[in-house]
Amino acid sequence: MSKVGIIMGSTSDMPVMQDAIDILESFDIAVEVDIVSAHRTPDKLFDYGKNAHTRGIKVIIAGAGGAAHLPGMIASLSPLPVIGVPVKSSNSIDGWDSVLSILQMPGGVPVATVALDGAKNAGILAAQILGASDKDIQHKILKYKEGLKDKVIEGAKNLKK
Repeated sequence: MSKVGIIMGSTSDMPVMQDAIDILESFDIAVEVDIVSAHRTPDKLFDYGKNAHTRGIKVIIAGAGGAAHLPGMIASLSPLPVIGVPVKSSNSIDGWDSVLSILQMPGGVPVATVALDGAKNAGILAAQILGASDKDIQHKILKYKEGLKDKVIEGAKNLKK
């Protein structure tokens, strides 16, 4: 079974990252959730980055606020695709520091980056990555997107009433 690793720098990131967990679970994709601080638990970060793929993880979603080094450091250590979620935190400069820290990666160390607090989109992107080689997941993504379309059409109908 495909598995997505969801990591964050502290428990304060959990309300944002819960959206990734929820959407992946709605697609019946297994998740492994952990706290891995780039600054407070560097040994754990190195272990996670170097070994996640050996535990069946296929994609890593890393959420971080402030200086937001977690996604980039994990990407530097792991052979897996990493999706960074910038989190607007209490020590953040309106979230821009987090966005830019994750977005502005050097050549050779890519991190896919979603919007500030955009964990739901990170979960959807992880599912789409998995769906490229798993037809069951791809079918669930197609059904989800059809539901989005239906919701917009229904909303337009309600406007005309």
